[in-house]
Amino acid sequence: MLSDELKKEIKTYPNFPKEGIFFKDMLPIFAKPKLYSRLIEQMASDPIFNQCDAIIAIDARGFLLGSSIAIKAVKPLILARKPGKLPGDLISQSYNLEYGSNCLSIQKDSLDAFKKFAIVDDLLATGGTVSCVSKILETNGRKISGLSVVIELSELNAKANFDFPVRAQIQL
Repeated sequence: MLSDELKKEIKTYPNFPKEGIFFKDMLPIFAKPKLYSRLIEQMASDPIFNQCDAIIAIDARGFLLGSSIAIKAVKPLILARKPGKLPGDLISQSYNLEYGSNCLSIQKDSLDAFKKFAIVDDLLATGGTVSCVSKILETNGRKISGLSVVIELSELNAKANFDFPVRAQIQL
């Protein structure tokens, strides 16, 4: 089963990036092309991608997943980046994480041609980055077809904060 194979590749790093955080690292999946390909096949087949006009991938591991899904689903890809990484007129929003705060930006004109978006990231923990992107979209009159992640930290129950579908390939 794909979820079992994925779980075997996830590494946990205690006390990273700060004391008390158990960082879940999915990067070993990218070193296994067949497993990564199967993951993308499964993620891209979700109806949330049929129902969207474009995909928004969240900095940085979300870019790796989002670009592959965009190719497979034949959907435009838009990036939500951390400060200082995008040129032009930006829409920015700050957010809190379990270990600090940050900001994400999207190029304003990249939203112009689209009304409904699927969000892609690697992991859903407290939901800070996803809430940030959803605020950017909603305050600009856009809708969200759903969120697709590889890992959901289910004990944190972040998906309860969203009014759109949340799809996770594995729950830890």
